[in-house]
Amino acid sequence: QVQLVESGGGSVQAGGSLRLSCAASGDTLGGYAMGWFRRGPGKEREGVAVIDTDDETRYADSVKGRFIVSQDKSTNSLFLQMNNLKPEDTGRYYCAADGRIVVAVALRHPEGFNYWGQGTEVTVSA
Repeated sequence: QVQLVESGGGSVQAGGSLRLSCAASGDTLGGYAMGWFRRGPGKEREGVAVIDTDDETRYADSVKGRFIVSQDKSTNSLFLQMNNLKPEDTGRYYCAADGRIVVAVALRHPEGFNYWGQGTEVTVSA
């Protein structure tokens, strides 16, 4: 079993920044992709950013140019640097691991990830 714990959420004003972290523990992570998903108030879960073992990334159109996903393979950690935050970025952000799906389609297929964290709240005020 793998446990994922997110941290770094909080409340910021529009234009601000946050850095989310996801720490994995337990069994060795498999798969070749990790990612961030979010669920906003009254919205469906959506893919935000994914990264594979070759550091290839994909981003949702709504966050391109503002968010950066990165990983530390030595510690099985995943990060999401979020800049120029907007109120529509508000939501609960979830870390996903053990993705057995190519990053080209991973954002649209959360079922391709086997482990999920509990999430961390991000609130962006206007």
